[in-house]
Amino acid sequence: MEFDDEAEHRRLFRVETNSPQIKAVFSLEQGGSLSAKTPKNTVIKSFKIVILSNKLNLLLPFGPIAILVHYLTDNKGWFFLLSLLGITPLAERLGYATEQLACYTGPTVGGLLNATFGNVTELIISIIALKNGMIRVVQLTLLGSILSNMLLVLGCSFFCGGFVFSRKQQVFDKGNAVLNSGMLLIAVMSLLFPTLLYYTHSEVRAGSSELALSRSTSCIMLVAYAAYLFFQLKSQPSFLTESEETSDDDEVPEISKWEAIIWLLFFTAWVSLLSGYLVDAIEGASVSWKMPISFISVIVLPIVGNAAEHAGAIMFAMKDKLDLSLGVAIGSSIQISMFAVPFCVVISWMMGGQMDLNFQLFEAATLFITVIVVAFFLQEGTSNYFKGLMLILSYLIVAVSFFVHQDPNQG
Repeated sequence: MEFDDEAEHRRLFRVETNSPQIKAVFSLEQGGSLSAKTPKNTVIKSFKIVILSNKLNLLLPFGPIAILVHYLTDNKGWFFLLSLLGITPLAERLGYATEQLACYTGPTVGGLLNATFGNVTELIISIIALKNGMIRVVQLTLLGSILSNMLLVLGCSFFCGGFVFSRKQQVFDKGNAVLNSGMLLIAVMSLLFPTLLYYTHSEVRAGSSELALSRSTSCIMLVAYAAYLFFQLKSQPSFLTESEETSDDDEVPEISKWEAIIWLLFFTAWVSLLSGYLVDAIEGASVSWKMPISFISVIVLPIVGNAAEHAGAIMFAMKDKLDLSLGVAIGSSIQISMFAVPFCVVISWMMGGQMDLNFQLFEAATLFITVIVVAFFLQEGTSNYFKGLMLILSYLIVAVSFFVHQDPNQG
């Protein structure tokens, strides 16, 4: 590995996008600690660094515009679209603030911060939807994030990387890829059992057994995810060795610790505000666009909401850093399936709601087939543009399927 090239790429890439999943990959897989030299910035300089240094922030005005549209017109379709565009840079800046804060905490806490805040936008939208009783929207949105990361993000990474390096075969860590595939299969298993229990009518107590199974399984999945994080942080000596070799190239934080905390709180509050409007507009957008709610939740929301990390994974592949691309795509899928989904079940339980892991037969089957397809494509430890194209086309099949799929549980 050319560590000088890696450091150069990381510096160049920061200007374009700072995906939380990408930063989680550096913290979790490399185990590296970032230098905690505290920069001395004025308020204006901090604003320039956080707001004006990223091209994606050109979309920030769409947030206030969306709120104005909400109060001035009844066009839910336009309001929903503007809200999506406004949330996109906020999600990316949340990742940036988290990464800056992680500079002061060391590799272990920093890795946990990145992993926790990696999908904070989806979690905020999900919690607000749960408060509004929109359990199916939560299930479908989280499912869509998993599917888009495994098929669209990974497919585009393989496809673009394969064209840039068409004269050689790109390789990645086969052992780590197989391990991650196994984690995804465990997540699928946790979703399949409540679904099968419901559709085979084999509950001990109809209507309550699958809910009890979902809640207990969710607690087990959270323990499994914690063990996975511990394994990545503490039990990977090769990553730690690599980190020691690259210590001279560690980045220094661009803002102070308290500035990072303040920006993190600000962006979280702004995302929460926009997410509340966004959730309220889903049904109106479905009517305005003449699209099923399931299609909007599974396809539209994840593509727009995760645009920054999608671009990041592709850029890593085009730099022949496929392990990092896999860390973004597959790592994000593991975060959602093993942490976000069971976390939402537990939160719903605490709210007195009844969210379970029964994602319905069509959705559970789609996820199961997707994980199997991706696992087969990863088993050789190599990639090329053909594999990428097949994953992209598979995602198009999923998109068309949800476009014609009428969810009987939504109303």
